[in-house]
Amino acid sequence: MATLRVSSLFASSSSSLHSNPSVFTKYQSSPKWAFSFPVTPLCSKRSKRIVHCIAGDTLGLTRPNESDAPKISIGAKDTAVVQWQGDLLAIGATENDMARDENSKFKNPLLQQLDSELNGLLSAASSEEDFSGKSGQSVNLRFPGGRITLVGLGSSASSPTSYHSLGQAAAAAAKSSQARNIAVALASTDGLSAESKINSASAIATGVVLGSFEDNRFRSESKKSTLESLDILGLGTGPEIERKIKYAEHVCAGVILGRELVNAPANIVTPAVLAEEAKKIASTYSDVISVNILDAEQCKELKMGAYLAVAAAATENPPYFIHLCFKTPTKERKTKLALVGKGLTFDSGGYNLKVGAGSRIELMKNDMGGAAAVLGAAKALGEIRPSRVEVHFIVAACENMISAEGMRPGDIVTASNGKTIEVNNTDAEGRLTLADALIYACNQGVEKIIDLATLTGAIMVALGPSVAGAFTPNDDLAREVVEAAEASGEKLWRMPMEESYWESMKSGSGDMINTGPGNGGAITGALFLKQFVDEKVQWLHLDVAGPVWSDEKKNATGYGVSTLVEWVLRN
Repeated sequence: MATLRVSSLFASSSSSLHSNPSVFTKYQSSPKWAFSFPVTPLCSKRSKRIVHCIAGDTLGLTRPNESDAPKISIGAKDTAVVQWQGDLLAIGATENDMARDENSKFKNPLLQQLDSELNGLLSAASSEEDFSGKSGQSVNLRFPGGRITLVGLGSSASSPTSYHSLGQAAAAAAKSSQARNIAVALASTDGLSAESKINSASAIATGVVLGSFEDNRFRSESKKSTLESLDILGLGTGPEIERKIKYAEHVCAGVILGRELVNAPANIVTPAVLAEEAKKIASTYSDVISVNILDAEQCKELKMGAYLAVAAAATENPPYFIHLCFKTPTKERKTKLALVGKGLTFDSGGYNLKVGAGSRIELMKNDMGGAAAVLGAAKALGEIRPSRVEVHFIVAACENMISAEGMRPGDIVTASNGKTIEVNNTDAEGRLTLADALIYACNQGVEKIIDLATLTGAIMVALGPSVAGAFTPNDDLAREVVEAAEASGEKLWRMPMEESYWESMKSGSGDMINTGPGNGGAITGALFLKQFVDEKVQWLHLDVAGPVWSDEKKNATGYGVSTLVEWVLRN
């Protein structure tokens, strides 16, 4: 094929925008090496019906809008960059890729070729904007017929995070220019193995899909996404990259579900609605996922006193204990795993009420971020269907409110393993619900447990808003989860389990108190949870109070879904 000039590469292509009317309609592949990523909001016709059914006339009479669900057709192609046709081309460039010769010309062959086709405009624009390929930098070049965006990858693009950022930058450029058809390529693939190229393509696809998604269910007006297709150039084609992009599709669907559950306010997502979402997941993947929902009376029969004490005040929104189980119908021995998520759909703090500007009480709809990640992972795994693994997804869903029936400071509650807890702070409620959830998980005969919880503000003091804290006494499990997080591009850091701190958690009246002194709060929180895990079970606690929410974007992130899915597959 003859080489085309870049100014003619971006001829507009028209393809119709398709939408998927149902949250849980299974994804359909488009032709070979091209995949559809439905961005499926919780408020589709089916889920909107469910929300109305459960919530009735919600406080404020709020009803989520039915959002369009654009499909992004993603293809891995071997088309040369200068021969590609579309609206916007995004090029990921490292600092080394931006090196120039003595004549200020690009040394990189691809950038050199593009600059030549553009009569030096790319070189001039990058110089004018002082673009050097550093992470976070970008420069946009507009010309008749199309656009080019250069995205900085830093000193080297060696992690999924770099490629996620490239995809997100491409999605942002597509939004601002209302592009329909975009392509993403790397300025150089030198040093990338075949496996690395496949993983890079998957990470780019993930970045574009999640970067394109907007949760507009609660806006009176919103713009529709125009993005229809993404071509990933120069990273290979074939069955392996096809499978990896398909995997990214399923994980993105789980992340989006997690985001929507956390974004929805507490007058929409109640414990009953969370339970209904679990039922819908089980219904959609009924051949591999079963569901058991326990009401308050059934939890009482199981002696879940810690969980029920937290839920007692919310008489209008009673608790529901959610248990999903994924199991493929094979006779092979299966590794038994449990994913446990904190499911406080709203946390007022109880009688230790959250007060003041720094309490962030208005964001306490996100106190079920752990539960959202667990349900998102269940949805993704329902599509991926890994063999030789049995996974239990457990959420003790409830609200922490104030009423005459509610838990008081100083009360002593009894968990289902018989241990007693003196409640010295009703705003340390999540660990009480998790206590009974962890005991329940151990009773399923699992070998390993990961729990996720927006447990403490202390972890944000230690690690900031973007990094989760990982606590476990087991080095092997720590290594597994850290590796899964690195492969997924999610950030976490292993924290110490300082056993000497447990002395500060002893009670004068019961077996323990639920909060210790001010210092080391994330550690004492983890030590508290450890009291409810069988010694024979490997257990890891993820304190995700920071990364489940983005203050910058004022939206949920879906944190945890990718790591959980990757960890399950590695088991």
